[in-house]
This record gives sequence, structure tokens and C-alpha cells, in this order.
Amino acid sequence: MRIPSWLTAAPPTVAVELASNRVTVVAVSGPSGPPAVTGQASEALAAGVVAPALTGVNIPDPDAAAAAVERALASAGLGRPGRVALVVPDSVARVSLITLEQVPARAADLDRLLRLQLRRSIPFPLEAAQVTHFVVARVGAATTFAVVVARREVIAEYERVAGRLGVQAGLVDLASFNVMNAVMATGAAVDGDWLLVHLASEATTLAIVRGHHLMFYRHRTAVDEEPLDALVHQTAMYHEDRLGGGGFARAWVSGAGQTADAVRARLRSRLGIPVDTVDVRPGAELRTAASATVNHLDALAGPVGVLLRDRAA
Repeated sequence: MRIPSWLTAAPPTVAVELASNRVTVVAVSGPSGPPAVTGQASEALAAGVVAPALTGVNIPDPDAAAAAVERALASAGLGRPGRVALVVPDSVARVSLITLEQVPARAADLDRLLRLQLRRSIPFPLEAAQVTHFVVARVGAATTFAVVVARREVIAEYERVAGRLGVQAGLVDLASFNVMNAVMATGAAVDGDWLLVHLASEATTLAIVRGHHLMFYRHRTAVDEEPLDALVHQTAMYHEDRLGGGGFARAWVSGAGQTADAVRARLRSRLGIPVDTVDVRPGAELRTAASATVNHLDALAGPVGVLLRDRAA
């Protein structure tokens, strides 16, 4: 089971990722034939142009953000596509895994029940929120949902960046969800439990996936000041104590950029398992002239993942 979009259905063939440090645009070939990356480009963002957060202003300089998107689209030879998938930082939303022993038959009742579970855990009124959910596991009569909540105005800030260029954000999705999709779309996901460590300058996300099912999701902002080694150790202990895991089969790192090799080495030493950066090429051939460096592949993971998510096995 893939990690589905949390806001809408079928993705476009062009994706734009707005991160705190860069804009990345990617085009993937249409649904007929093997998928291929047919255009891509990244543009660095100055500090403070995009400031991902659950509340408050996320894009203090929308002009600079839109200009970076426009330059990236031009560099990729994509012009101004009418509709794009928009990948946004994990910090704009809160993801909760909620298990229900009984699931209401009516969709409206289920939505109401999940919202009640969230009410005390978010720092803004639910009336101002965009909430969605999807099933991640069923064990006996119990069903576990991933429930994603974001402030509606925060999501609108990201959508308006595309709108300044006359481009519609036809889908909005979280970065880490689509890095998971990229791993699964490449066929590299294992039958056992695997770990994703998704890094950003403002936050760290850790996820445990059992085959293709999300079992654990933890997001920590930089202000929490928890070192990566401690977060990974706590996650491994949770996996062993609460999920009955006997150790991860494999781990992937994304977002580490220039420090990827050092981060992978630390995780290999701590966990004693293979640790890789996400390489989209087994899932989508690169038909662009750009060199396939670690930084280049790292930038592609989220945007390619959102475009391949409906093709994932």
C-alpha cells in the first residue's frame, strides 16, 4: 500500500517542491510506458524566503519564492505548466497515527471521531484546519489511520506561490510521504521493517514502514534540540518494544545533502544495517543531462515520489 496523497487524487506530470533551502521542479513522462524524468532543475533559496512551520507566516518573501520557481521551470524547459503537484515541508502539518477498535460506517462520523481525537493536540482551532486521513494498517478488528492536519492558511501560502505564475497546485503533499513513495516505486522497499530518516534544516522526520505500511511517524523541529543519534535510538527502541520488531532490515536517508555520507556512516554504525540515500533511477529513468550526484538524486526524491505514487506496486 503506497502512502497516498493527503489532499487530492491523481497527480499531474510536473511537481514542484518548496523546501526551506531550495526549489526543485521535476517532470515525469505520462502514464503510458515506463516512467522517466524528462525535465528537472533546482534553485537555491536564500535563508528566510521559506520558513516552514505549523503556524505563522511560512513564506515571508513570496516574490523571491515565485521567482525561484519560475527560474527552475525555465531551466527544466517546462515553461508554465497549467497544473502541478506541490510538495511542501513536513513542518507545515502534524501527522498522527490513530487506532480505532471500531470504525464508524458513515464517512462523516469517522471524520468527526478523528477530529475529536486531534482537538487537544494542535495549536489552532480545528475550524481553521485542513484534515484528511488514510488507513495504514488493519490488525483484527482494529484499524490504524494516519491523520494529517494543517492550518488551511499555511497551505494556501504555498499554493499562492504557484498561483503567482498562473500555475494551479492540483495536489499538495508532504515531503516525507513522497520520499517513502519514491523508495517503494523503485522496488527497493523490503518485505521487513525499514526506516526513513528525512532531514531538513528546520526539522527531522523519522518513519517506520512495514513493507508498504506506515507504522510509526515522528517529526521533531530543530528547536527541540534532540540530536539525530538520540532520535534514531528512541525510534529503534519503540520499534523493538511497541512494534515487536527484531531490528530494521534497511534504512534510507533523504535531505542530508552534502552530509549524506557522514549521516549514513553514523546510522550504519548505530543500527548495523545497510543505509542508503534514495535513488529514484530504478523507478524512473533519468532523461536529463544533469549528473546523478548524491545531491541531485536527493533533490529528486520527493518530487519524483509524488509523481510516481499512483504507479507504486
